[in-house]
Amino acid sequence: MRNTIHLPDPDVLLRETEAADFLKLSARTLQAWRRTGKGPAYCTAGRAIRYRRCDLIDWIEVNIVGAPFSTQRDGDDG
Repeated sequence: MRNTIHLPDPDVLLRETEAADFLKLSARTLQAWRRTGKGPAYCTAGRAIRYRRCDLIDWIEVNIVGAPFSTQRDGDDG
C-alpha cells in the first residue's frame, strides 16, 4: 500500500480571514494594506476579496529579512 501525499493547491482562493490566518495576521491588517497598496497580491470578484495561496507564499519569500541560509556559511566573512 502506497502512502500518497496530498499537497494543497497553490492556486486555491482563500477568503480574507483564511489568508489572515495563513499569514498569522489580522483581517484588519490585510484591509489596511489593501488601502495603502501594501501586502500580498489579491483579486476581486465583485465585492469579494480573495487571495491565492501561491501569492501569499511569494509575498512571504519576498519579505524575508536577512541572508538566505544557502549563501551564508559559518566563518565566511563575505
